Amino acid sequence: MTEYFPEVEQVRFEGKATDNPLAFRYYDPKRMVGDKTMEEHLRFSVAYWHTFVAGGRDMFGSDSAKRPWDHLADPMEIAQARAYAAFEFMEKMQIPFFCFHDVDVAPEGSSLKETFRNLDEIAALLKELMEKTGKRLLWGTCNLFSHPRFMHGAATSPNADVFAYAAARVKKCLEITKDLGGENYVFWGGREGYETLLNTDLKLELDNLARFLHMAVDYAHKIGFKGQFLIEPKPMEPTKHQYDFDVAAVLGFLHTYGLEKHFKVNIEANHATLAGHTFQHELRLARVNGVLGSVDANQGDELLGWDTDQFPTNVYATTLAMYEILLNGGLAPGGLNFDAKVRRGSFEPIDLFYGHIAGMDAFAHGLLAAERLLETGALEEFVAERYNSYRTGIGEQIVQGKVGFEELSAYALEHDRISLGSGRQELLETILNRCILEV
Repeated sequence: MTEYFPEVEQVRFEGKATDNPLAFRYYDPKRMVGDKTMEEHLRFSVAYWHTFVAGGRDMFGSDSAKRPWDHLADPMEIAQARAYAAFEFMEKMQIPFFCFHDVDVAPEGSSLKETFRNLDEIAALLKELMEKTGKRLLWGTCNLFSHPRFMHGAATSPNADVFAYAAARVKKCLEITKDLGGENYVFWGGREGYETLLNTDLKLELDNLARFLHMAVDYAHKIGFKGQFLIEPKPMEPTKHQYDFDVAAVLGFLHTYGLEKHFKVNIEANHATLAGHTFQHELRLARVNGVLGSVDANQGDELLGWDTDQFPTNVYATTLAMYEILLNGGLAPGGLNFDAKVRRGSFEPIDLFYGHIAGMDAFAHGLLAAERLLETGALEEFVAERYNSYRTGIGEQIVQGKVGFEELSAYALEHDRISLGSGRQELLETILNRCILEV
């Protein structure tokens, strides 16, 4: 059998002192952190599209990547080669999961029937490789944004034929995800939004998107798919405004249309920053509302205003992310999917390993620092003390709903000399830095 990455043996943990670029400095899969191994906490996943399909193209340049299957001409031969390469890569990187869009794993045919035949053929190969290696499918999804047919949206398209076509694609992908034992299914509304309200029936589009998701829930129940449904928020790009703008927008949408019991969110770090939030903000908002389901682990360039999908290397960000994930009780059945691509100039196959090692070590470091931060109890103790006034007296009555404006006004007239406490932000940031630096 062809070996696609012969220059790399299995990447192993060698510790902080190593200078081997093809070794982990922090990620030790079997190391116990609390009551779970690192592997169980982090549940790393390879993003099929960026790692095995993306060619290094950007808006100003053509493909730059050199891949071992470039010499093949037949699209199905390429798809088969990518599948073998993907499982070799996961084995060598000790990554237990992968994620895909339908068109990542199999090429579109000249008709929808041919597209489905291609999918069935490659899905059978994936299943065989999964059984052989023990690798698992974290989630499947459909690409309902790249082809020109989706230029005006999929479930929100003004053309009902496109709505039906998108439903057929999701139906098929749900079936394949179920057959491959996928633990989640993601909806990312790549073009579910608008460019201008001058030509948009906003109410109909939102209603149709909800109808589409209800149909998906019904069909999943019919075929016995037990996986978790996820919506991935993103504010813009490619559309000017997307309906799944951020966690808050998704929460409002789900509750408006009675979908809140069926969906959680898959949060991408780069999407959070594009929405004007921090990664931690989106994780926290999802966590406290009980909808934190999974994470696309990447980062953006703060000097660039688009979705750069870089490998996560900011340990400050990964620590705060893992802090939220630990408080959430983990991510399972979700995980940390590297929706990240090497830079266009990092075009050699070995760069795929360097990128994933960097991201895995950054999150492993973040896990250790977050665990240490939780062990100190410093943040939780400070926050508890800061809000202590709501556990007794008038604050307790406010929380319990026992008072209204009349009672509060009477109380304020008798207690108008107010003493505030310091927020101690700098001290808390020092504690956070210490936990990060001492790992």
